[in-house]
Amino acid sequence: MTPQPSSGVGADRPAGDPLAEIASIWRQFWFTPVSSGPLAWVRIGAATVGLLLVWSYAADLEAWFGTTGVLPVETVREWRSPLGFSLFDHAATPAARGGLVAVTAAALVSLLVGFATPVAAPLSAVLWASLLHRGPMLAGPADDCLAVLLWCLVIGPSGEHASVDGWLRSRAGRPAPGPSVRAAVARGLLLVHGSAIAGAAVLSQLKGDAWWDGLAAWYLAAGPQSRLSWLSTTFTESEYLTNLVTHAVTLAEVSFAVGLWWRPTRRFVARGGLLFWPLLGLLAGEPFWGVTMALFGLPSAVESLDDSVPP
Repeated sequence: MTPQPSSGVGADRPAGDPLAEIASIWRQFWFTPVSSGPLAWVRIGAATVGLLLVWSYAADLEAWFGTTGVLPVETVREWRSPLGFSLFDHAATPAARGGLVAVTAAALVSLLVGFATPVAAPLSAVLWASLLHRGPMLAGPADDCLAVLLWCLVIGPSGEHASVDGWLRSRAGRPAPGPSVRAAVARGLLLVHGSAIAGAAVLSQLKGDAWWDGLAAWYLAAGPQSRLSWLSTTFTESEYLTNLVTHAVTLAEVSFAVGLWWRPTRRFVARGGLLFWPLLGLLAGEPFWGVTMALFGLPSAVESLDDSVPP
């Protein structure tokens, strides 16, 4: 008998082989071409949050990073990782620092409207990372999550839809792009990071007694940064409601971390995350963090709107 050549990984394994099934799931998750349409909304959301955060840095730029500022370059270099690098380290004058911030904002505006996206996306990611590395001790959860989102947009073709690039392509008479593996990889990375961050949040919270005894919701609402501080009075009047909200937050975070990995629940938990994460961000006084967390699940929440996405 003439031996038959193998057609790929797991092709020579019998049907039902667990390793072959795992390999098939792995390939389908990462390499099944999907539409880049949902990435456009992640691009718009991430760029908008980025511009707001850059503005918050710009207001106190010299107070933090100036020659006589709180965080001189030498101090930051000793504090951060040896692998840390920032273009802002070499901005020695107020004009240079302001210029870099202006370039960062311009890159994010270009990313927002989807103009020259293949250049704007990596430029935004590098400049944002440089700003964070210049003062890593200032970075909040939204800053770190935004950095991850921007690098995912570098990998995926996020400028193909709802963009100036798409409009120029249409005017030139070029065909609309179809599903791509790059979009699938970007979506997979968003799911992985969104799940990991939600799981880390749960593990961190459960170290404190307040999340076990049900009082954490009151502590969040009563905090000085909470945007829903009026709820603290309601929680004070109802221990039952306080306990319910506290445990509902934990359950929602666990559902998001786990449910993104199971296809029957992925769209449901991702769509729920579009409401849950911004509300939690308001309650915790981290509204931008809430929005960035919702963006991690956004492609899965809207993927059913595109016929090119596998069911």
